[in-house]
Amino acid sequence: MYRMLWTVAAAVGLSLASLGCWASAEEKASEQEKPKKMTADVVYVATPHDVVDKMLRMAKITKDDVVYDLGCGDGRIVVAAAKRYGCRGIGFDIDDDRYKESCENVKKAKVEKLVDIQQEDIFTVDLSKASVITSYLLPEMNVKLIPQFDKMKDGSRIVCHDYDIKGVKPDEEIHMTSNEDGVRHGIFLYTLPLKKEKVKTEEEEDEENEELEENETQ
Repeated sequence: MYRMLWTVAAAVGLSLASLGCWASAEEKASEQEKPKKMTADVVYVATPHDVVDKMLRMAKITKDDVVYDLGCGDGRIVVAAAKRYGCRGIGFDIDDDRYKESCENVKKAKVEKLVDIQQEDIFTVDLSKASVITSYLLPEMNVKLIPQFDKMKDGSRIVCHDYDIKGVKPDEEIHMTSNEDGVRHGIFLYTLPLKKEKVKTEEEEDEENEELEENETQ
């Protein structure tokens, strides 16, 4: 999974075909109508495998769950969920190279019957059929996804790696040092319906800071 900054061209003005790895011949034929090369403006950082394990355990995944990974990168999260819990999963990534890599990893893991990868803009995906969402997205992207998260069924879970959802209170937050990269990582678990908090505007934050400064000088 990756910290993704989707290109403006991908987010607006382009009609992107939602082709899964196992699309029909007719669907594959329509690929020629897609833009020549789809890429994401990314900081390419994969989620360590031990962090993936912890994310899946926090979500308490069962074989009856449907896991969506937003910005799935190499597909490791949906592959791991399918192999360990026998659940279905869909990974979404707009980048051509990541899409191909994910499809290859699904085949290598022999979980084609449970996992599909779709090349699609995550901000247009219907999330209502997912019972678990995993993400490694930047804060502003998490916030932008809130309207889509709100359409998920009560009891569904969202697990965010490193970046929380600003304005929403997590049900659980843990921090761990990965044995894989030696870096400390944060994991945030949310359950639907989301527990929304009042988000201060920039003006309110400025006023609060000014009051603090005034109090300090008195």
